[in-house]
Amino acid sequence: MAERVRKGYKRLFEVRLLHHYWLDEGATSFDLLADPARRLLTYDCRPFLTLAPTPPTALALAGFGGLYRDTALGGLVLVPDEAVIPDDAIFELVLTVQQAAFYTYTALTLPARSIYELYHPAEGKSYRYKENVPVLSNLTGTARGAGPSQGLYLSREIPILTPTDRVEALVDIGNALHQLTSDQPGAATRQLAAALADTPVFVHQADVPELVPPAGLAGVPARGLLLTGGIPDAVFALLRIAAVRPGRADFSCTAAGRARASHPVFQVRFKNRSTNRHYFSRVTGAPVSTDPTPLPLTRFGNAGPKQKPTGDDIKFSFDQLAPGRITGLRSEIFE
Repeated sequence: MAERVRKGYKRLFEVRLLHHYWLDEGATSFDLLADPARRLLTYDCRPFLTLAPTPPTALALAGFGGLYRDTALGGLVLVPDEAVIPDDAIFELVLTVQQAAFYTYTALTLPARSIYELYHPAEGKSYRYKENVPVLSNLTGTARGAGPSQGLYLSREIPILTPTDRVEALVDIGNALHQLTSDQPGAATRQLAAALADTPVFVHQADVPELVPPAGLAGVPARGLLLTGGIPDAVFALLRIAAVRPGRADFSCTAAGRARASHPVFQVRFKNRSTNRHYFSRVTGAPVSTDPTPLPLTRFGNAGPKQKPTGDDIKFSFDQLAPGRITGLRSEIFE
């Protein structure tokens, strides 16, 4: 009789990429729906986002006998039961966008993501940077809630308002979550939640790290990502998962070198864009009405009392006295 060898696997960690354009019901956030789990049954991020290990991470996983698998909610990493994972192991996953409309219905996608290739004479080599790329990590992520309902987010804590924040920035004002509806200086804001603790931690402007170039290298963008081997030019965000976060077992993937019995589930939340709705007569083109406050773009439901925009086009309002300063985002609807 042939000998049979069975290998068991454990989940090392899971990542969920949750976009509120596809999850919210009009003005009602996904988390406040009567049955959020039911909405997740129809959710699949793969048509608009792709998550994949970098080549060095894929090689490291192969060395452990591990596997990466896509899921409708994001992706997960599995390792054999007997695998020993070093405490200093780092797993990097590249997030890329597969759908052009993603940049229309997703907040905080207005900043440029240009690539800079800069030659450093002192070292005789070139460096490549991409600006405004978030780096999301369990080493700096933030939790919400406690116990079975605790959420582990790879985004940092929401930052306080700064003079350089631009339209759509998410900020902490008096421990409440606000979003800028125009550029600084003198930006207008709207409150999204009365307490930070009552809302998910969305990907935000402070998730983009400051860049520290080698001494003498000029022209490096202020914030973004160094494009090392295995990180493609198309990168939208880099996920950096450490095996162990010192002092935070809940954010750690391993204990004593083995996958934890209860693996961490990390969330990456994308805020859906909001626009002011301007209504026009389909017959004459004359303006009819304007909603007084920005309303969110959603696939399901309608945040306003009238026809909702399709979400495939936005326009900008600019400050006539300060060229380039955005005073609002709007949708034009002909009815």
